[in-house]
Amino acid sequence: MNVESKQAVDLFGSAKLGNLTLQNRIVMAPMTRSRAINNIPNSIMADYYSQRGSAGLIVTEGTSPSANGLGYSRIPGIFSKEQVEGWKLVTKAAHEKGAKIFVQLMHTGRAGSTVNLPEGAEVIAPSPIQLKGEIWTDTKGQQPYTVPREMNSNDIKHAISEFAQAAKNAVEAGFDGVELHAANGYLLEQFLNANSNHRTDSYGGSNENRNRFVVEVARAVVDAIGKEKVGIRLSPYGVFNDTGAFDGVEEQYEILSKELNSIGLVYVHIVNHSAMGAPEVPQSVIQKIRKEFKNTLILSGGYDKSRAQSDLEEGKCELIAFGRPFIANPDFVIRLKKDKTIVDADQSTFYTPGAKGYSDYPSLN
Repeated sequence: MNVESKQAVDLFGSAKLGNLTLQNRIVMAPMTRSRAINNIPNSIMADYYSQRGSAGLIVTEGTSPSANGLGYSRIPGIFSKEQVEGWKLVTKAAHEKGAKIFVQLMHTGRAGSTVNLPEGAEVIAPSPIQLKGEIWTDTKGQQPYTVPREMNSNDIKHAISEFAQAAKNAVEAGFDGVELHAANGYLLEQFLNANSNHRTDSYGGSNENRNRFVVEVARAVVDAIGKEKVGIRLSPYGVFNDTGAFDGVEEQYEILSKELNSIGLVYVHIVNHSAMGAPEVPQSVIQKIRKEFKNTLILSGGYDKSRAQSDLEEGKCELIAFGRPFIANPDFVIRLKKDKTIVDADQSTFYTPGAKGYSDYPSLN
């Protein structure tokens, strides 16, 4: 377990992440911003990440490893040559500011509409269970979520290979690593969660079986690019996208953490959206993950400077992730360090195209 002495830990001091040295212990959490026109990263995205390059580690917005995973409007992919070239602008810009940057690999699974997908792509999931509610599409406005097609064994093998290839593409694009998005009700968590996975084959029905797809993806990605370059995001007790708790949830994540530790992933990043109204993530499950996973742990969820420093000093984690404060405060790290005002973001521009509410927020200077 990476528990450092109280004197040695400083939120703003450098830190090791595998074989990387981070300029501080602050992580810019992944946040969907929907600026990738035609699902291709672009120059305003490079500006946005460059402006926030004072973070120790940037984790990008969710980025699909597959045409099938582009369920939302204007989210980026990393499966085509054009997308790889677009991401090169972003990684270069972030590195020039001293940040390390991981791409978050997010396959939306059932959380999407065929209206948002390219021709020939389809909405797939572990089970054919439709999400409740509606999703925005640029061409037809609000639409119901598409009923997903249940993945067969060939679909599962193909999806695993897509994650592995996307990881190779990420390295080619200049990323320092990838974060597997196994949280927030997207494809990887759709397999983990008993409310979205009703399978009766080897990928469902028990803790070990529901973990299987995530474990196989993690192994394939590590085989493709190396364990030092692979992290994962988890959201036990999360409720987003019709997930929610289920019987045996803590035991399942305990088993999963042990598997991920044996594979050698560089970090586990735990989602906690309780500050935004979601249920509190019990300390019990965090402690179980902490016990079984020996590498870097990243905690997130409504942190301020004092609590972040305290949790680091107490050895609860090695890095602290901040999300929304980075939106309207491109120099968030500097503001936090100097106790300057943290500006609130305009929520109406979170997912709109263009620079407004994205790369046009001013820094202090």
